[in-house]
Amino acid sequence: MRYVVRDPQGTVVSLHREAVPDAELLPLSHPDVQAFLHGQGGDAKSFAAMDADLVRVLEDLIDVLLRRNVFRITDLPLEAQVKLFERKHFRDNLQAHSLNLFAGQQAPVVADAVNPLAAGDVVPSDLVPLDWPASRDTLR
Repeated sequence: MRYVVRDPQGTVVSLHREAVPDAELLPLSHPDVQAFLHGQGGDAKSFAAMDADLVRVLEDLIDVLLRRNVFRITDLPLEAQVKLFERKHFRDNLQAHSLNLFAGQQAPVVADAVNPLAAGDVVPSDLVPLDWPASRDTLR
């Protein structure tokens, strides 16, 4: 059960574990609560979509910190390393099968605040240690 606060139109605008003024108590399975959690109400973005966006930001942040030698991948727990490498390889595979607008020519790379990589810089796929297992199954 959660406490929900509605706007004047009756749309759920916030969800609380504890009682707040003007809140009603609803079960998590209630359609209005589910609609709020999954972003089906108006312009609201779902928590899952926001989490996915945040994960991408964190991956990019980790890549930048690794490239700048702020820390090493081996400073992270083994489980975190495995998860990062799995996502990185998955994203690399997706990019390998995506539309290549620069087919037959090398894409221009310009180093700036938005794109800190310049020609010759270490790219994220180069950050995998040479002795890293080829698959997660070899860790068991």
